[in-house]
Amino acid sequence: MVYLFAVLAGAMVILNMSMNARLAGELGVFRGTFVNYLVGLSLISAVALFTGAFLPVGWAFPAPQFLLGGALGVIIVSASNVVIPKIPVVYITALFFVGQIFAGLILDFIRFGRGDWAKLAGAALVLSGVLVNALQDGKKT
Repeated sequence: MVYLFAVLAGAMVILNMSMNARLAGELGVFRGTFVNYLVGLSLISAVALFTGAFLPVGWAFPAPQFLLGGALGVIIVSASNVVIPKIPVVYITALFFVGQIFAGLILDFIRFGRGDWAKLAGAALVLSGVLVNALQDGKKT
């Protein structure tokens, strides 16, 4: 069941990125990003109020490095809003996948001091496939 949720979450990420890119096309990159976060903040605030997550019990201020998640999110959404209208969504999906694999391998190396060469080779193979496909698409036009 957890794998199904992972697949659905992945599909929603792509849908979200596409919708944000269209919104940015109408409002501009940064206004679109602002609207994205404003709607997200409104929704999570309503959920938190409904579930009691705002109650002071068990709250502790997070370590400062964890506050960078929101800033990274703004960068990701803004960059997606710029890139998605220019590249087919299937390429975006594959390239984001490759970027996530590379970042995961780097973090694993930092954390555990070792890398997984098979995963690196797999990511390189996917990246190569995307590049070959993009070159072929360029020759067709």
